[in-house]
Amino acid sequence: MSCSVYILYSESVNRFYVGILNDVADRLHRHNNLQSLSTRYGVPWKLIHVIECDSKSIAMMLEKKIKARGIGRYLKDHNITPGL
Repeated sequence: MSCSVYILYSESVNRFYVGILNDVADRLHRHNNLQSLSTRYGVPWKLIHVIECDSKSIAMMLEKKIKARGIGRYLKDHNITPGL
């Protein structure tokens, strides 16, 4: 089963968030409708980047790697311009 790693950004709190998902639209909806405790502050969240992975275990390893590096630094390292 494929999974994706996604990165969100909130202008109101100037913060990035990274997670894994199967359904982009549903997950973004839940983040912006206060259905996720970790992102209840910072609404609205904007989808910045999605990385498709072959399996959930690969997605989990990538999510951990991004968090360890720091989301902003990870984006910069990979020349990903969030369009803020």
